Amino acid sequence: MFKPTEDGRCGRDASPVPSIALSSLALGWDRVQRRLRAELGEDVFASWFKCLELSGGSADQIQLSVPTKFLKNWIQQHYLERIASHIAQEMPGIARISIVMRATGSAAGAARQDMASPAPAARKPAAEPQPKPAMAIARREEAPVAPESDNQVGSPLDRRLVLSSFQVGRSNVMAHAAAMQIVQAKPAEMPVFNPLFVHANVGLGKTHLLQGAAQAIEASGRRVLYLTAERFMYGFAASLKAQTALAFKEQLRGIDVLVIDDAQFLHGPKSQQEFCHTLNALIDSGKQVVVAADRPPTDLEGLEERVQSRLAGGLVVEIGALDEALRVNILEARIAAAKLLHPGFEVLPEVVAHVARLITTNGRDLEGAVNRLLARATLTGGMLDVATADEAIRDLVRHREPKRVKIEDIQRLVANHYNVSRADILSSRRTATVVRPRQIAMYLAKSLTLRSLPEIGRRFGGRDHTTVLHAVRKIEGMVVKDQELATEIDHLKRMLQE
Repeated sequence: MFKPTEDGRCGRDASPVPSIALSSLALGWDRVQRRLRAELGEDVFASWFKCLELSGGSADQIQLSVPTKFLKNWIQQHYLERIASHIAQEMPGIARISIVMRATGSAAGAARQDMASPAPAARKPAAEPQPKPAMAIARREEAPVAPESDNQVGSPLDRRLVLSSFQVGRSNVMAHAAAMQIVQAKPAEMPVFNPLFVHANVGLGKTHLLQGAAQAIEASGRRVLYLTAERFMYGFAASLKAQTALAFKEQLRGIDVLVIDDAQFLHGPKSQQEFCHTLNALIDSGKQVVVAADRPPTDLEGLEERVQSRLAGGLVVEIGALDEALRVNILEARIAAAKLLHPGFEVLPEVVAHVARLITTNGRDLEGAVNRLLARATLTGGMLDVATADEAIRDLVRHREPKRVKIEDIQRLVANHYNVSRADILSSRRTATVVRPRQIAMYLAKSLTLRSLPEIGRRFGGRDHTTVLHAVRKIEGMVVKDQELATEIDHLKRMLQE
């Protein structure tokens, strides 16, 4: 029986065995590789075993080599016993296995050729090892990050988006508390919520929260990497093209905290596969992962089910719409920041309150309102009263397009309102407590979205379009006769369109 040893080898007690030819050793290793590929699948084999090569051996031992320390450690920790089991079946004379790092990419190939052909022809000298791409991992003692190059992995951090300027209110207090727990965690402390998944509509502060947390973690001396989904896909594709995929994997797995923003833009089977491998590797090794998107993991239809499941397995927190008190706080903070550059800029409290009541969408529009008020005050020199403010922010209020309502939002709101789950609405259950909310949700989907009946049916658990049509007509008839139901549905419509 093979047993791992302290030096990373796998050995067993064995009586002396007859010497075997090096060519037989190579043939035996080929058979072991075929076994691993068949057992684990092509994807796993390509990720972890493609660069594991035979580099030496003798009558009772075999030496394998890999190009990076990370790959060596990962195989020793997760696959050494599996490799030993297959070697025991295909190469029964082998009693010891060792995994070493090879100095260059060509050295392993040369060693393998030596084994297959005892008297090879002269070969060209091994190529010089190529430098690995630099990774944008921030440390407290480093200088500010240089301008981004094609070889960098991380996305740049906006130094203005710090946690001290993040305004906390009822809609985001949970997300802020979870982020602060990660920021304040000790380096060796195991994560409590992993991964942390934050979702919110556009302009509600999720990027501010993630970048602020990343900068605070950086200041604590831990290794943190902030990536947008687009940058992750670009870095992975570039590493495949440059044949540096292993270096890319090692860079991502060598950090303490990984922060991924805009996960809704992650697409492509290979990128998602690598993303899933990265999540698993980091979480299994006790590293913190934070992900943000514009909707919950289960609603990210472009993501594979296994990625959705992994993301949903941690803590999922929503940043909701900004309430009026929070909008006032945001406006006051933006005005205070503007006053540092323009000391004469003043906005009366009643004007701030008036703007907060008019602009209810997101923080970006509130910032736009402050810019318009500043322009009006500095360019015209007039007094900023309520009437002047109305004129200054007119384009942010009057010409705004109606909010685009999503079917997922309708399903969640209706489920919460009628005290059922979204899964109940999508299920085939026919009880009255589920059927009525399901029909109302279908009616709202037809009324508030541009989706066709077949598309609505598909989004409601794969139902036929005739089922949707029946639900719409039934609720239309009931609204005419039941004033209480009509009021209830109007309330739901207003909540969805706010």
